[in-house]
Amino acid sequence: MTVDVAQLVAQSWPFVGAAVGAYGTAVLTQAGDAGATATVSLGRRVLRRLWDQGESPYLLRAVEGAAEDPADEDAQAALRTEIRRLLREDEALARELAELLSDAPPAGETYTAVGEHSVVVRENHGVISTGGDVTVQR
Repeated sequence: MTVDVAQLVAQSWPFVGAAVGAYGTAVLTQAGDAGATATVSLGRRVLRRLWDQGESPYLLRAVEGAAEDPADEDAQAALRTEIRRLLREDEALARELAELLSDAPPAGETYTAVGEHSVVVRENHGVISTGGDVTVQR
């Protein structure tokens, strides 16, 4: 399977950008934050996987630049360029990240549930019970 690297970078950018904005360069070295949003968490995993591939000093500099000013379009472009370079050099890594992103919700997708015992489920493969006088049997 050949991966379209440009498309993969574009697909991963909302997550990567959110992670860099939230964590700065610590996104490459710190353990996950239980309070991180799903978007930030996925971006962090993408960057960690790229970093673990060889601790590229170019990736570190690009993350530093984007972290200094997350709104700086040139810094964002530099980070996207480095990600693209790393993925073009390692097709197995590109396939791995494509798989990781394949189950990702669209960036910025939000849900709201209001009211007693309300739940929001994007995808479910099991039973959901909100409590109360509920009996669940299989």
